[in-house]
Amino acid sequence: MLIAGEPSGDLLGAELLHALRARFARMPDPPSPHAQPLTTDLPPAFFGAGGPRMAAAGLELMLDLTQHSVIGLSDTLKKYFLFKRIFHRLVALARDREPEVIICVDFSGFNRRFAHAVKELVRRRHAWFRNWAPRIVQYVSPQVWASRPGRARQLAADVDLLLSIIPFEQTWYAEHSPQLRVEFVGHPVVDRFRGSGIGGQGTENEAGRKPEFPGPSSDRSGPRDGDSAPLVLLLPGSRPDELRRHLGVVIDAARKIRATRAVRFRLVTPHKDLMGSALLRGAGLFEDSDLHSYDLAGSLAEADVAITKSGTITLECACFGVPAVVFYKTSWPTYCVGRLAVKTRYLAMPNLLAGEPLYPEFIQHSATADNLARAALALLDDPARRAAIKAKLAAVVRSLGPPGASGRAAQAIWSTLVSRPPERV
Repeated sequence: MLIAGEPSGDLLGAELLHALRARFARMPDPPSPHAQPLTTDLPPAFFGAGGPRMAAAGLELMLDLTQHSVIGLSDTLKKYFLFKRIFHRLVALARDREPEVIICVDFSGFNRRFAHAVKELVRRRHAWFRNWAPRIVQYVSPQVWASRPGRARQLAADVDLLLSIIPFEQTWYAEHSPQLRVEFVGHPVVDRFRGSGIGGQGTENEAGRKPEFPGPSSDRSGPRDGDSAPLVLLLPGSRPDELRRHLGVVIDAARKIRATRAVRFRLVTPHKDLMGSALLRGAGLFEDSDLHSYDLAGSLAEADVAITKSGTITLECACFGVPAVVFYKTSWPTYCVGRLAVKTRYLAMPNLLAGEPLYPEFIQHSATADNLARAALALLDDPARRAAIKAKLAAVVRSLGPPGASGRAAQAIWSTLVSRPPERV
């Protein structure tokens, strides 16, 4: 059983499903002393909640949870009763179908509670003829190292395996929750851009599939569409709420940059259906600016600078060595809660991994058009600084691990399934 609740988790889960199928197909059944062994050569069955990518990868999709993805405290509260009904429906589904392994893909707030509910259900029902005790895997660590570290103890009580994609997390858990089994498998973003970014190696990922956004080389020294003007990518996000909060300030920043110097702009969104959205139609882009819906890798390969919202997209910029200005705006209740809870010095992951502000950050009230334009112009006007940032980004990308993250995750899950320790309920 897999559960993913956001578009990014849907992609992550789909990559994992491909790798799990490949891993199960290659691995022989483990020897068993039993006349009727617990494992057979039947193909594995996958079901649960996710999105269209996971369904295309072979998941029996019981619920498209990505349709209900939310950002921040206020959005979560608005959909509280909806998520409560979904939560109980999925717990009942797990109880009725009794999967051997439950894989919680990111979506930490929901999945942390789901793992606890399943463990509590198993504890209450455990008896001689009721011995269902699934292995629970959390794929992508909640950012407990950034806020509320006490949640690591609850993870240790409810999760049998935590698969980490950030290099420093395994050490952090060893210090704060040593009883929790944690394996660093590397970051899947490395596979998505193999052969395209600054650390490109090969052309296929562990599951034998092409990267999600196949693109050209990251060499930006040659001609670019017959135009020598630098290219600035505008990456405001993909969700309607993000676009509503971000698009205006990004477009205003672009206008301020354009008033200073000749620059090409390209707005990149990951979904074709956003092309016709009212938000984008009313954005007032310059007539000579491009509007792309899905060619992220191709755009990153050409870009000189990016203005991007925070999140995984900052690591995607890092994979191509693109200097970026990072920003984020959310609702004020969410911002106030986050400001009290988050203890890290930086928000952008490349800055956290580098231990220094490679990417200037502007959050909430500081995320103004003036600040974004000023920081982007400073990068455009300083080639030496851009070169230094790119060199440091290469080290950041190397720290994310070698290609094959999804394959290593699949191997760890397989090992958890076939070499079960004494039951812990």
